Amino acid sequence: MILPISSQLANVIGFAGTACIVFAYAYITGRERPNPFVQHGVNLLGACLLTISLLVNLNPASLVLEGFWAAIAIWGLVKAVRDRSSGTRARQN
Repeated sequence: MILPISSQLANVIGFAGTACIVFAYAYITGRERPNPFVQHGVNLLGACLLTISLLVNLNPASLVLEGFWAAIAIWGLVKAVRDRSSGTRARQN
């Protein structure tokens, strides 16, 4: 155990993270034009919550997966910010 929380609380946090990731997947599947901030933000939240759970109930392979999941979500958020900024500049010109 790396974090000082109970295994039961870690499991609840992990299930919340799982719910976030499933929601984000359903969101992008069900929307014609999903908002990338919702999609990637919820994915990042899910990855963070699952990481907390995995730091208590250690599973190295899943921990690595969540690291990649979080990195991809951050990449998506950065891309969304850049796209929004370039769209704003294009409308101003």
